[in-house]
Amino acid sequence: MRQAPVGLAPIGPDQHTPGHAARAVAAALGIALGVVAVVVVLLYLISALGAAGVAIAAVAALVPFVVVLLVIRWIDRWEPEPRPALVFAVLWGAGVAVALALIFDLGVQLVVGASGGRPDDFAQAVIQAPLVEEGAKGLGVLLLFWVNRRHFDGPVDGIVYATSIAAGFAFTENILYFGRVLAEQGLGAAFVFTFVVRGVFSPFAHLLFTACTGFAIGKAAERGGGAAAGFGAYLLGLIPAAILHALWNGGLSLARDTIGYYLGVEVPIFLGAVAVVLVVRARERAITRARLGEYAQAGWFTPQEVALISTPGGRRQAMRWADAQRDPRAKRAAMDRLIRDATRLGHARQRLVKGRATIGRTPDEQELLGRITADRQVLTAP
Repeated sequence: MRQAPVGLAPIGPDQHTPGHAARAVAAALGIALGVVAVVVVLLYLISALGAAGVAIAAVAALVPFVVVLLVIRWIDRWEPEPRPALVFAVLWGAGVAVALALIFDLGVQLVVGASGGRPDDFAQAVIQAPLVEEGAKGLGVLLLFWVNRRHFDGPVDGIVYATSIAAGFAFTENILYFGRVLAEQGLGAAFVFTFVVRGVFSPFAHLLFTACTGFAIGKAAERGGGAAAGFGAYLLGLIPAAILHALWNGGLSLARDTIGYYLGVEVPIFLGAVAVVLVVRARERAITRARLGEYAQAGWFTPQEVALISTPGGRRQAMRWADAQRDPRAKRAAMDRLIRDATRLGHARQRLVKGRATIGRTPDEQELLGRITADRQVLTAP
């Protein structure tokens, strides 16, 4: 690693305090809202299902929850999103989105009951649930687009935020389903069957649905769209999200051969979604390589550094190099920060390419370059 040429003066934290403070306040308020919503939903579940049933159901629901979080982490490995934003996303799904769906369902039941009718279970499953639940989950992605625009660069970010929200929603929903079976039939065959269906066969169902909305909003972010474009993408993304959700609920309800429907319809859709994720992740790596190449032409990186940072194998090689140095802990931490900041720099440059400015003219870009310079000094120190 060579010392970067002097070209842009690093910007200190004090020059960014207002922006950082505003984002910190927004993150704190969002997380607080999510925590309150989760507590309220849990109290509701405990009142309906009992504390013991909710506790057992929560332990069971943790299994698919951890699995999907590991998958989301894999998707998010290239350019990790800010931890507070991800925490907000999970809490929004587990608390706010569930609360909105429960409140809407209660309102429907009250209206139908007042008119002397009975709710149509099938209509609720294929119309109400897809529209309300996907609308509530997608709203969380839209809020992140509006508030966390600095870290919302494209489809991968949209998918990561959307699937994090969906993971939280599925966790709470699984507690509800598992708790109902426990309350009605105890810890027996019915509980095992429900766990297998929801925890083994369909842990990624909600992720698949909401990822459509996240992808659409991510495309709006990639194109440099503003608040209105984000809202339009939200509405557009809700269409496939609700359709897939309805297809899942209605298909499984009507299919004579449930396993055959699952293997013949849902599995191919899931594999198609996996292919889309692989494509957008590969494109994210290509953007990093191309944009950092422009910084190499300006003297900020060597071609060898770009190769190390912009490929998975190069990153592993860089971390192995750090581990072999005299102070491996400090070197590894600095290398990890440099790789992350350089990746963010590539995406910041991608935004600039859309016509907003030129290299060195935005605070975000200068701050990242300053941090990269500082970490390079740590890496080159004896």
